[in-house]
Amino acid sequence: VGRESLQASHRHRLVFLAPFQFLESLNAAYNDFFFKYDASPLLTVNTSDIDFVNKTLIDSKIHIDRIFTSELRRARNTGRFYGSFRNIHKVHHSPELNEVHYGRMSKKSKKWVEQHVPEHKKDPDYVYPDGESFRQMQKRSVANITKLAKKHPEDVVLIVVHAGVIRGLMCHFLGLDYATNLAQRIGHRYIGIFDIQGKDCMHYEELGVESGFIKEGIIEAPTVGKSLFAG
Repeated sequence: VGRESLQASHRHRLVFLAPFQFLESLNAAYNDFFFKYDASPLLTVNTSDIDFVNKTLIDSKIHIDRIFTSELRRARNTGRFYGSFRNIHKVHHSPELNEVHYGRMSKKSKKWVEQHVPEHKKDPDYVYPDGESFRQMQKRSVANITKLAKKHPEDVVLIVVHAGVIRGLMCHFLGLDYATNLAQRIGHRYIGIFDIQGKDCMHYEELGVESGFIKEGIIEAPTVGKSLFAG
């Protein structure tokens, strides 16, 4: 769908990316904690993922007008990187786009949480102690994205958020069951394109490396409205 046809149909294009990966996260010992990397500015960026995504965006000839990210360090820095290649000097940040707040669990290892919290990534309504539920995270991020699409009706907006937020948005806008997709794969080379009209997603497709939603046959892409869901 080109820019002219988007404007004529009153659709708003949102391009979603996950933040860059640190090379240290390929080591299981480093990767066992929820927010270790966002807390440290001293780790090494995996530039191969960034270069792949940036080249894919350039080759797709998608013109980015604005960039929004969550407030988390990796998302902000990733947004600034892509902005620097597109002469976009102001990157907007919003706490409503942050990953789920794990509360006290953020200080635990992923392995510990999986062993002691049976609801983890299985029950979207489970509220983490001193934190929030995935459903609450989904609600605030959907509200933010809907507002964003309405505020910038003629812009193509690049949005950098963590995988949990992307899963929540996909389940909401594509009408998918949330509980069974809480751990669906969203990689660092994922590029998801949502064309929003009002409060509905009229078109969805992916560039780059496919998400688990496509690889496991949960959806077919490109998806128009809700008519091309697999099964």
